[in-house]
Amino acid sequence: MGLKILVIGSGGREHAIAQKFCQSPKVTTVFCAKGNAGMKKEGIQLVDIEENDHQALIYFAKENKVDWTFVGPEIPLLNGLVDDFTAAGLRAFGPTKAAAFIEGSKDFAKKIMNKYEIPTADHQTFFEFEAAKAYVVEKGAPIVIKADGLAAGKGVVVAETVEEAVSALKDMLEDNKFGASGAKVVVEEFLVGEEFSLLAFVRNQEVYPMVIAQDHKRAYDNDFGPNTGGMGAYSPVPQIPEEMIEEAIESILKPTAKGMVTENRPFTGILYAGLIATENGPKVIEFNARFGDPETQVVLQRLDSDLAQIIDTLLHGEQPTIHWKKEGYSLGVCVAAQGYPGVYEKGYPLPDYSDVKETQIYYAGVKETQGQLVSDGGRVYLVEASGNTLSEAQKTVYDALGKIETKGMFYRKDIGSKGIQ
Repeated sequence: MGLKILVIGSGGREHAIAQKFCQSPKVTTVFCAKGNAGMKKEGIQLVDIEENDHQALIYFAKENKVDWTFVGPEIPLLNGLVDDFTAAGLRAFGPTKAAAFIEGSKDFAKKIMNKYEIPTADHQTFFEFEAAKAYVVEKGAPIVIKADGLAAGKGVVVAETVEEAVSALKDMLEDNKFGASGAKVVVEEFLVGEEFSLLAFVRNQEVYPMVIAQDHKRAYDNDFGPNTGGMGAYSPVPQIPEEMIEEAIESILKPTAKGMVTENRPFTGILYAGLIATENGPKVIEFNARFGDPETQVVLQRLDSDLAQIIDTLLHGEQPTIHWKKEGYSLGVCVAAQGYPGVYEKGYPLPDYSDVKETQIYYAGVKETQGQLVSDGGRVYLVEASGNTLSEAQKTVYDALGKIETKGMFYRKDIGSKGIQ
């Protein structure tokens, strides 16, 4: 009998994870709760249960004899879904509520970094607007303002001027723009350098790094516009030297995993380090307690090993064998609803991709209406391609996007350009 796996989540990240599980000869069935209509094309079975309905998910996993569950998004992790599955005698891959707090609170993450000497930007945490404003005026701009809690990738403002920084502080601390997430803010120095995402499979103190990727957070070309959940990514990142990656594994990933064990919050799952390559080595911008989106859609394309086998091995306390492709690149571009990350319209019919060869489509904010996929979210889908060079992968994606109608939607035209010298 093969493995039956349940994936929690409904975005492009979960589409990529579930697709990778489907490719494993060890797997017979992949369920996804709640999933999205675009996933059905891959044979992923959708389960109509909300990710916050823990009891219904547990009941489903038991009834359907699911071998283990993979939790994709941060909110169910921070709501203790892994803890609840474990308490019900079920296997689930992902950090406990206590370990996921490394993403749930930027202030907590900074405390861990300070305590275990993990390199990051100079920073201070504030609850009060006046004190935060005084600090910003003293430090000057550019400066970074972050809501302490989760804000779907939108609670970070890179302020170019003091006025912009003060306005962001007012939004969070006085006008409650992010609710409880912004009742506490972290103000930190603006670091200069190329950003990159370094993810790893972690089991307590064991760290198995993945290949790096670079995400594009700003909405528009040349890094203009508001921060989003991510408009595209590519992997690997040629301009980040191997020594920098090695240093990040040794000075950031390993001490963080070890520190979490020491703090009695052992981390098992996917640890994501959002890093910046500074003149003084790699420094942490943020930690996430799960796969990134859209990094997953390009990083998993680089994985030669069987993802389901890796997770199964980790869950059984054994040593996984993990191989990554040595040659080539993967690049993905998000197609988002016009207006995202602000107010946007839904319901635009999605183009038919059956003629677009050499690309992979990962669906996110979509639903099915009378047999037709229509847009139903901010980031609608991602188009990915692989190539021998980064330019080749980039050209394949943009050629594909150029051939289809993207009415009511937009995408960046420069994903990957930083890596093409």
